[in-house]
Amino acid sequence: MIDYKAARTKMVDNQIRTTDVTSHEVLDAFLTVPREEFVPAAVKPLAYIDNDIQVAPGRYLMEPSPLAKLVQLAEIGGSDVVLEVGCGAGYAAAILSRLAGSVVALESDATLAATATETLARLGYDNVAVVTGDLEAGYADEAPYDVIFVGGAVEFVPEALFAQLRDGGRLVVVEGYGNASQARLYLKDGGYVSERYVFNTAVKPLPGFRKAKEFVF
Repeated sequence: MIDYKAARTKMVDNQIRTTDVTSHEVLDAFLTVPREEFVPAAVKPLAYIDNDIQVAPGRYLMEPSPLAKLVQLAEIGGSDVVLEVGCGAGYAAAILSRLAGSVVALESDATLAATATETLARLGYDNVAVVTGDLEAGYADEAPYDVIFVGGAVEFVPEALFAQLRDGGRLVVVEGYGNASQARLYLKDGGYVSERYVFNTAVKPLPGFRKAKEFVF
C-alpha cells in the first residue's frame, strides 16, 4: 500500500524545494493537493515521479518542478481571478485554487473537462469552474483576469489572451518546444504588455498555438 502523503512530502522536498521554489503558499499547495487523484488509475502509483504523466492522448500532467516554478512566478494573491488555459485533468487548477480567489479552468477536450469537473467537485475545490472551448481563444465571458496561467508549451501567445488580462495582470507561459523552451512572464500596464524571460525549461505542448507557416518567395 502506497503512502501517498509521504510521497507528496518527498516530492515537495526533493523535486520542488530544490529548484528555487521558496513561496510558503506554493509549497503548502503542493503538499496539500493529492496529485494521485488526478492521474489515470493505471498510473496512480507513479503519481509523484519526477516526470510528466499522460492523462489523455497527447495531454500530460506537468512535471512537479516546472509546474511549481511557473505557479510561483505568477505571484497569485488571495483575491485574484485566474484563467488556466489547458486544465487537462484538473491538478494545476486545484493548486491554483489554493492560492487564488477563483479559477476558470479552460479545456478543449470535453472528456478531460468532465473528468476534471468530477474530480475537483469530489475533492471540494469549489472555487474552480471548468469550462470547455478553444484554448487559443481564452474565455472572454469571465474576463478580465488578474492572472492567466498557460498549462503547457506554446509557440506563441495569441492576442486574445492578452486582451483578457486585467491592467496590472500577469500571464505566465512556456514558449517554444523541447529543450529550447523558455518560461516567460508578461505584465500588462496601461494597456501595454511587456515580457521578460525567467528560466529555461522543457514541458509538454498544448494542442494548437502554432504560428501560420509563411511562404517565402
